[in-house]
Amino acid sequence: MNYSGYGALMRYDESQSPDIDRALLRRVLSYARPYRGHLVIVLATIVVITLLSLLPPLLMRQLIDVAIPEEDLGMVTLLGLAMVAVPLINGIVGVLQRRETAYIGEGIIHDLRRELFDHLQSMSLGFFTNTKTGELMSRLSSDVVGAQQAVSSTFVTLVSNLFAVVATLLIMMRLEWRLTILAVSILPLFIIASRQVGKRLRTIRRAQMEANAEMTGMMQETLSVSGALLVKLFGRTAFESSQFSSRAATVRDLGVTQAVVGRWFFMALGLVSALGTAVTFWLGAVMVINGDITIGTIVALSAYLAALYGPLSSLANARVEFTTSLVSFERVFEVIDLPVDVEPPTDPVPLTSIEGRVEFADVWFSYDSSVSGLESVRRFGWGDSGTVDDVVRRPSDGWVLEDVSFAVEPGKTVALVGPSGAGKTTITYLVPRLYDVSRGSVSIDGVDVRDLAPETIARAVGVVTQETYLFHDTIEMNLRYAAPEATTDEILAAAEAANIRDFIDSLPDGLQTRVGERGYRLSGGEKQRMAIARVILKNPSILILDEATSHLDARSEALVQEALDGVMQNRTSLVIAHRLSTVLNADRIVVVDGGRVAETGTHGELLVRNGLYAQLFETQFRAAPESPVAFP
Repeated sequence: MNYSGYGALMRYDESQSPDIDRALLRRVLSYARPYRGHLVIVLATIVVITLLSLLPPLLMRQLIDVAIPEEDLGMVTLLGLAMVAVPLINGIVGVLQRRETAYIGEGIIHDLRRELFDHLQSMSLGFFTNTKTGELMSRLSSDVVGAQQAVSSTFVTLVSNLFAVVATLLIMMRLEWRLTILAVSILPLFIIASRQVGKRLRTIRRAQMEANAEMTGMMQETLSVSGALLVKLFGRTAFESSQFSSRAATVRDLGVTQAVVGRWFFMALGLVSALGTAVTFWLGAVMVINGDITIGTIVALSAYLAALYGPLSSLANARVEFTTSLVSFERVFEVIDLPVDVEPPTDPVPLTSIEGRVEFADVWFSYDSSVSGLESVRRFGWGDSGTVDDVVRRPSDGWVLEDVSFAVEPGKTVALVGPSGAGKTTITYLVPRLYDVSRGSVSIDGVDVRDLAPETIARAVGVVTQETYLFHDTIEMNLRYAAPEATTDEILAAAEAANIRDFIDSLPDGLQTRVGERGYRLSGGEKQRMAIARVILKNPSILILDEATSHLDARSEALVQEALDGVMQNRTSLVIAHRLSTVLNADRIVVVDGGRVAETGTHGELLVRNGLYAQLFETQFRAAPESPVAFP
């Protein structure tokens, strides 16, 4: 999707941008609550630094009006030492303040990332199939950092400048109340400027985050091993470069827009400050000439004017920064508030020993019931609770499964066969509860999987998928992922059982060999045997095989199938059939067509019925009975 920076900005209507409401602020500040003690220290340092910073003008006034006229060298010396001591103490206190604010900020980053990551971990498989990984990375990195800045840096600036303005005004009122009132009279101009620019920059900031997320998503897709291979094979390098250039240009244009708007803002603040200073100086000079105030007083007031207008400008800018920083919180909350469509049970049923009986009872399922990706979040309109309250669902896909009922007895093997797109893989997804059924139930040992703890299901069910995923780590760590406490001997035994021990032993680094991103340094057969070894280490009661040998050469398939035959012994197995031997050896065959169970029975029984299974058998196997032709 190509669009200019201006177009990205116009996607967000300023009239829809939410104001800073109390609910959102309460939620934001809740993340600072665990750091109350550190916040108290920060506030104390703000008071100390501000008060010390207000001393130099008074010291200068004392020097001009008292020490010099009275020729008091002792007082001159003390005042000079005080002027050195003030920045020294301020510097030391400032180091303490920086340490505390850094601790708070980094702590909030940790807490937000942990909560966001934990919530993402609880989302169903459907969420990840509809979300770009790069967009999630953007939420976990740049958005979280922006949220941290709102609490640490911007908050500290806001509080310190607010206290400085109040303290400066009090001192100025004691020195000369008329000039102070004149200086404060321009305050409405600061407020007007900050409000107008704040809305504009908040809109720009959100557009920037969206553009960055899209650019990050594209980089993640095209710069991964699989993405880079696809681009090169289809000769789309120039096209992808053009697409990236377009997205990068959007980020650039929005950055330029933000810089220009910010510069106009600072220019306006500078003009307002200059106007107030000029008027105050003029009237102050007149009062000095008339003998109403001393020269030392006007010198002190001039210094305090800078101390007043500086924080006032910063306050105006801090409000702008704070409102734009809240966009980061909003984007993080948008993900945190996404409803979990596969909720763990509040009172799970314990299963101490698992026999492995699996039953589908009147199961209906539609992917329509699953939350979509990040496009499902609501961008604006926080309710009283400060949560996203309008989740958009995917367009209806119709029923993928309709009234599916069958059972797999403990230790038995059921083969799922049927045309492509019949719903076989979806059936296997429901047992480990990657999705929840729309109607009916899926049970293990008579207990609905929705009533079992996720840990219980994970312990009971092992899955070998068509495409094996391996981490960019060593062979040992990839195998140990299934059983962290496994010994090296147990790992090697599992590798032996999976027919991959000889391959591992032939490698120079053995188990310590790194497999590359997604296991790209291994062949398809080697990765599949790694997946089988991983399942052997897990030792589940229920085994699910999703066409685990469909894309392998004959030798690799033979090795993998031999390993699978061993793994399936004495385990409840649900297999999407690929080879004739799998079908013939199955205790029962379930034929799926159009999301429904068309037939069930043994190989012989189904051939006698001369139904769909008989047609599939005739077209796929009888022509080449000796070769491992793929069964759909």
